[in-house]
Amino acid sequence: MGEIRRRATVVLGTTALVAPLTLALGAAPAQAASCTTQTGPYQKQVEKFLGRPVDGRQSSADCKATQAFQTKHGITPNIGYAGPVTWGVMDLMNKQKAVGKNPNKAGKCPVNKGRIACVNLSLQLSWIQDGKKLVYGPVAVRTGRNGYETRTGLKKIYWRNIDHVSSIYDVPMPYAQFFDGGQAFHSAGVSMWNPPGSRGCVNMTKTTAKKYWSLLKNGDDVYVYGRKPGT
Repeated sequence: MGEIRRRATVVLGTTALVAPLTLALGAAPAQAASCTTQTGPYQKQVEKFLGRPVDGRQSSADCKATQAFQTKHGITPNIGYAGPVTWGVMDLMNKQKAVGKNPNKAGKCPVNKGRIACVNLSLQLSWIQDGKKLVYGPVAVRTGRNGYETRTGLKKIYWRNIDHVSSIYDVPMPYAQFFDGGQAFHSAGVSMWNPPGSRGCVNMTKTTAKKYWSLLKNGDDVYVYGRKPGT
């Protein structure tokens, strides 16, 4: 279903957040579609996010900037329309950035387990902590889409395979660390904001997946909580 017709609640589902969010690794650019002249329902919000003049009216420059963002993050159709999916991705980026270096401020991820990898589905963020000490992150991640949700709860890493290939989907899963059935942390070659999400795994950039590989081991705890937008 096209962007214009999607519900506002359907957003995606991060590269370290200390870097500008709009510079994060994206999917391979698709061929640009024709730009729309239509003003979208989130025109002002999108203009502000992109640093464009905020007048609430679609211009050729507005469209091109929005289209480039959509192409980078795999949002379709990439016609420069300021619709709910595009704004949902941008709004999530803003919320992720606002977390700063205190991702467990609400105390949702256990601090009595020693080293633990935390996954906040609501904000699509992950980090590694040791007690109350932040070890790495927070970083943006891409978790399971509607119907393939990443399962919540306390888990443990039980198997690691640096060159894993999925036997179900026949796709590479580099730096795979499994913590719940077929669900694992692993590197994925798409933008972390690419909607609608994974098939249950916690996708990461290659840089993040390699860091998690170096910091975690079999038997380490993983805690997943919250609910991914759109699920």
